[in-house]
Amino acid sequence: MTAIVADSLRARRMGPVLATFLVAGNMIGSGVYLLPATLASVGSVSVVGWVVAGAGAMLLAAVFSLLNRYHPTANGVVAYTSKALGRFLGFETAFAYWLCCVVGNLAIAVAVVGYISFFVPALKAPMLAAGATAAVIWVLTLANIVGPKFVGRIHGATLLFGLLPILAAGVLGWLWFDPDVFTASWNVTGKSDVNAVAASLVLVFWAFTGLESASVAAGVVRDPERNVPIATFAGVGLAAVVYILASAAVMGVLPAPVLAQSAAPFADVVARIAGAGAAAFVAACALFKASGTLGGWVLVTAETTRASAEAGFLPRLFAHTRADGVPVPTLVLLALMMTVIAVFTAMPTIAETFTLLINVSTNLALAVYGLCCLALLRFSGAMQAYRTIARVAAVAGLAFCVWVVAASDPELLKVQAWIYAVSLPLYAVVWWLGRRRAAAGDPAI
Repeated sequence: MTAIVADSLRARRMGPVLATFLVAGNMIGSGVYLLPATLASVGSVSVVGWVVAGAGAMLLAAVFSLLNRYHPTANGVVAYTSKALGRFLGFETAFAYWLCCVVGNLAIAVAVVGYISFFVPALKAPMLAAGATAAVIWVLTLANIVGPKFVGRIHGATLLFGLLPILAAGVLGWLWFDPDVFTASWNVTGKSDVNAVAASLVLVFWAFTGLESASVAAGVVRDPERNVPIATFAGVGLAAVVYILASAAVMGVLPAPVLAQSAAPFADVVARIAGAGAAAFVAACALFKASGTLGGWVLVTAETTRASAEAGFLPRLFAHTRADGVPVPTLVLLALMMTVIAVFTAMPTIAETFTLLINVSTNLALAVYGLCCLALLRFSGAMQAYRTIARVAAVAGLAFCVWVVAASDPELLKVQAWIYAVSLPLYAVVWWLGRRRAAAGDPAI
């Protein structure tokens, strides 16, 4: 969705302040709307996790700033790893990033349903929630089939709603903050604080995924070599501050057991403080913004799929587009896939379903970020300037990604192992078809 925002601003050049708000605005979206309920399983010690994850996000922002400086490209993470690490790891990056987007879209759709359930409580039932999630996906897929301009209008219309739930719960939450509630919910895992913080990092880092899109600001910023890094770091830092303050405020109002059962945590906080009317307004704002965000990410996922097909990493069916460039077959196939996954990942509560999906999506994103760190390390040898900084950032960023993935639930590591096991025969098929097409004079699959 970042590209749509950037295109609308391309005619004007921004200074570092406006560029900072662009970056922060792209990150502060629907990802955070259900996170307080998810983090209730850890406790308010997860606020420390926000600080650690924010520092890691700043580190990875440096990695992507340096990658964009050395190898400017519109094809992003796949182009970096393909060029630096070879076709196989380029394929692994494309596959993991694509699946990360698909699962991430589902998580956002679940967040949408969570806030719809504030008005229609029956949707909290697992199968009804799964059906509603599928319906949301199809509605926004149809919006994308209408065309990217329509999706852009939806995104723009909902953009201003994004911060209202967080600001309302954050400001009111601090006014009604109860230190006893916050302290009683400090660590509900039964583990040490260090282990609890480590376990929260995959959940928390979900709100920072997509930070690689910040480099889009280069096209609309004055003096990009100076101002883009400033905007990137300041934008990520601003998002981190908003996340930390809002999360702490929510956990100082609702006890962990209550928060864990919430399908709309920011609305529930406002309901406790200001009544049902104000809560309904906050829930509606979150619902509109999450829907706009999902519409944009469905478009991004379809474009990622199309680009991977054009690069020879997916069957050429996914590269087909309508006369106006809309990849209709891809959009329909993705919606079918997400519908099936929505049914099979339905959990007893909306928060549990959301937790499962963001865990898988974030782990995949971290694997992609780790490969990008390796790409930067490989590129650093040819860098005339920033060579030492690039190497330090690449090694530190890779260490952060490995640590967060290693600290996650062992069951998630099994899921990730299965995903990469499946990718190997897929790559073999891609390699074989690619050779056949190349022999016939057609490099695409």
